[in-house]
Amino acid sequence: MVHRSKAQALRCIAVTDHDTVSPELTQRVTLMSGVELITGVEVKARFGEIDGELLGYFVDPSHPRLHRLLQPLCVSRDERMRQMVDLCREFLGIDITEAEVRAVAGEGNVGRPHLARVLVDRGVVETMQQAFAELIGRGCPCYAPIVKPHLDEAVAALKAAGGVVSVAHPCLMRVKDWSAFLDQLLTAGVQALETVYLYDPASRDLTLDPRALAAEAERRGFLVTGGSDDHGPGSTRESLGSVHLPYRHVEALQRAAGL
Repeated sequence: MVHRSKAQALRCIAVTDHDTVSPELTQRVTLMSGVELITGVEVKARFGEIDGELLGYFVDPSHPRLHRLLQPLCVSRDERMRQMVDLCREFLGIDITEAEVRAVAGEGNVGRPHLARVLVDRGVVETMQQAFAELIGRGCPCYAPIVKPHLDEAVAALKAAGGVVSVAHPCLMRVKDWSAFLDQLLTAGVQALETVYLYDPASRDLTLDPRALAAEAERRGFLVTGGSDDHGPGSTRESLGSVHLPYRHVEALQRAAGL
């Protein structure tokens, strides 16, 4: 990732994997080969009646509150994968194993993209997108839900670990009342919104114009975060460097983190 960042002349990136902190990052922020790496994590959470994802930036990877938040989520993620592999065996009639999926995941947390890759390799589907659309996406026959903490619980733990908390790609969330939703976030202690993202202006999944959210977020005092949602080479989202955020926003996040 550092080499890819340098190739694109990126000054700073954040590493935010689901439910885990990269083991190479032992400090809240690290300089590697001239690239500033922000230690982060992404956590799915329940926002009342809807689900969403939180991003914690500048977290202390050794903080016990962070470990208490993430450890049961990792256990739940493992159990979910066992369930989904069993569903694939039953529904598809193929001898797929959990070990195959874990081999794709390597040392990281196992997730649906790894299962999708196995289904492509096995010739069950042609693409990972097809795997999600027809088999392992929400509402599909081989889908199993994952345990999610409540918004307040997740925010409190991330902030206790020194993190600055942002809501990931909020314009894709199924929010009915945006004013009430933003009030809820402020009450919970959320400090930022990911208003700079790979939003498709023509997408039917957008529930609010990102420009409108950015203006309202600024009016209410939220900080700005941005993300390419890159999942690495060979994934369905190899998008590192596709989104750029002025460095002044990084400095604002650093101040909020007390750095």
